[in-house]
Amino acid sequence: MSIHANIDEFDRKIISILQRDGRISNVDLADKVGLSPSPCLRRVRILEERGIIKGYGAVVDRNAIGLDLTVFVQVSVSQHSRKNAASVQQRLNTVPGSVSCHMVSGNADFLLELVVPSLAAYERLLTEQLLTMEEISDIRSNFSLRPVRVDGSLDLSLL
Repeated sequence: MSIHANIDEFDRKIISILQRDGRISNVDLADKVGLSPSPCLRRVRILEERGIIKGYGAVVDRNAIGLDLTVFVQVSVSQHSRKNAASVQQRLNTVPGSVSCHMVSGNADFLLELVVPSLAAYERLLTEQLLTMEEISDIRSNFSLRPVRVDGSLDLSLL
């Protein structure tokens, strides 16, 4: 049974609202989803305990703090094996500036999203981190010209 099978309409509303405003008070959240505060808080705690809500955080403007360059890096490994995949995954997860890393199908094996201050900073990461990984056979970089959408909210209407 998948996790979402146990998520009802109240849970979907709670999750959707908390994705947009993680600092909303429980009273306001309860009012918006149509529950009294106590059952609403109980539902939030259950969603947290089940790992559906993993945490709360601030949405930071990358450019406002000097992280002006987003790079999507396609990484291919030289030999496909569990050992190589595990090794590369572990090392990619430690690359400074990494905000996401996905194992993907297609021309590359991994897609890494890096957020760095400048092209020079990316060049340092490329030469000092990525190109030192023996398991990697190819690296292709795509630079973001500007973000179109980065809020990351999940569309729960698809469930």
